[in-house]
Amino acid sequence: MTTTSTPTPYGTPETPRVAVRGEAQLEVDPEIARIGITVNARGSDRRGALDDLTRRNTAVLDLVKSYGEAVEKVETGAFAITPQLTHKGRGERVRAYHGRVHVTATLVDFTALGELVTRLADLELTSVSGPWWALRPDSPAHRDARQQAVREAVQRAREYAGALGAELVALVELADEGAESVVPVAMAAPPGVTRAAMQGAEAPPLDLEPQRQTVYAHVNARFTMSPPRL
Repeated sequence: MTTTSTPTPYGTPETPRVAVRGEAQLEVDPEIARIGITVNARGSDRRGALDDLTRRNTAVLDLVKSYGEAVEKVETGAFAITPQLTHKGRGERVRAYHGRVHVTATLVDFTALGELVTRLADLELTSVSGPWWALRPDSPAHRDARQQAVREAVQRAREYAGALGAELVALVELADEGAESVVPVAMAAPPGVTRAAMQGAEAPPLDLEPQRQTVYAHVNARFTMSPPRL
């Protein structure tokens, strides 16, 4: 009768196992910056509010796209035309219509960011929020952090084995602990700036300093080592 031996999770006296955790934390420059743009319109009739909203939205898109390759992506989000009712009388009467559309722009050239934000905020009934700094999902920084975490795990295991007069023999398991995650990219951005706050001459471009991003990586590793000299 043939019996199959079940490997012990903690090794044996002849082939002990050592389990370690490798960690890495890198600080890198952001690769992209996102800004949110909200265009508003208000009129006494639906068609007038919609026409104003369309005109202002077109002005925003034309301005953003005029920056060419500095802008990687422009996306239109929520759009709404909402009637505002009067609170007097028994019937439901529309007092005005409020329109809103939200646009998100992703920039890769940070030298143009301050000027674009200032010019957008100077447009009629337009609010700007951000920037939010970030790395791309496929950024090399993620790979670098993972590799550094693995090297740190190997070094830590080798030090443990060396303290026992032993040497690492083989890798048994390498487990990703959820890998890296970027620290929330929102910076301390002021509330949206509107045209009403910037009356007068054209405002100078804002000086926006990119916020460095922190990338983490964690791995669990198990190795076998030679018998220790105790």
